[in-house]
Amino acid sequence: MGRLTIDAVLAITDIVESMHKRVSPLSGAKSTTEEEHLSGISGLVYRNIRNVTQRVGKSIDAPLAAISTVLDSQPDSSSTQSLLAALNGVLGDHLVLSKNALAIPMHFRRKGQILNETQLRELINQSNGKILVMVHGLCMNDLQWDHEGHDHGAELARESGMGAIYLHYNTGQHISDNGQQFASLLESLVNLSDKHLEINILAHSMGGLVSRSAFHVAENSGHLWPEQLKNLIFLGTPHHGAALEKAGNWIDLILGAHSYTVPFARLVKVRSSGITDLRYGNVQELDWHATERFEFSGDQRLPLPLPNKLKCFAVATSAKESLTYPLGDGLVRIKSALGEHQDPAFHLNIPDTRKWVGTNINHMQLLSDPKVYQVLKTWFEIE
Repeated sequence: MGRLTIDAVLAITDIVESMHKRVSPLSGAKSTTEEEHLSGISGLVYRNIRNVTQRVGKSIDAPLAAISTVLDSQPDSSSTQSLLAALNGVLGDHLVLSKNALAIPMHFRRKGQILNETQLRELINQSNGKILVMVHGLCMNDLQWDHEGHDHGAELARESGMGAIYLHYNTGQHISDNGQQFASLLESLVNLSDKHLEINILAHSMGGLVSRSAFHVAENSGHLWPEQLKNLIFLGTPHHGAALEKAGNWIDLILGAHSYTVPFARLVKVRSSGITDLRYGNVQELDWHATERFEFSGDQRLPLPLPNKLKCFAVATSAKESLTYPLGDGLVRIKSALGEHQDPAFHLNIPDTRKWVGTNINHMQLLSDPKVYQVLKTWFEIE
């Protein structure tokens, strides 16, 4: 947290200096070189702020490391993990690039604890190879599948005999990066046992895009696990983007339209690659690698259909009584959650018998609503 504070001070200093540079020409001639911009009293002030901040940052690394060691020895509370998950969702890519210890590494977990190879083998044997993988959404963690006293994964495992495991990952990274890691993790899972697995994935929100990305990576890499994947179920997944991130991109455009508001646009851009991937539902690296992620450039995705041999299901809801509510479940519109698109190349063609649409259920209530759970039981063929 100390290192993030240092980064924030430096970033705000940059923004203030940028604003100063843009306003100062109003009272005189424009400077033409970086040296001229940084000359005089204002340049000295900005340089001193940066120098002092960086020195302070270096001096507190050692005590922060000691404090971190003490914290690591204590059991994590659910509130601490929720805060860490939210932090990774907003700044996760920055945490990775700056090698900050707060970055969440990807693991399979259960009850908030990392599952080692021995525990995973035991779970495979106990469930006779039937595995349910739960993949959470943006700014969340595996513990938050337990919502309002109900956990879809735990209940489905209890009623079906499947072994439930929970993916825990940094939602601030690009979806394609998380997809690549998830694909490798699933491949390591199937290599743990000689038993043929039956893998089922239940994914909420961004988790559905990460799962699609993982399947795409696995097929191109010759992985074994796609042949053992039976069901892929999406709960409120923004297959064609989330309305609120599109609104954020409009703010980028508006603030960046005038030279004197450009510095403020940089404040709006304090959001992760994972969040900006949700604007249109980027799944592949090719969807984003050639564009500046805050540029208002329209949907640049390449079509990525769902595999025909895989049974895919989708749940979409409206937070209101009406199915025409423009924000759908409050974050994801109904057509986006169902994978429907006016361009046939992007239409995911999920059969109507494998879609379900509900009302008066918001994005978070997808995790606990009884009607949603009954639909899941039907799809998993649980009586």
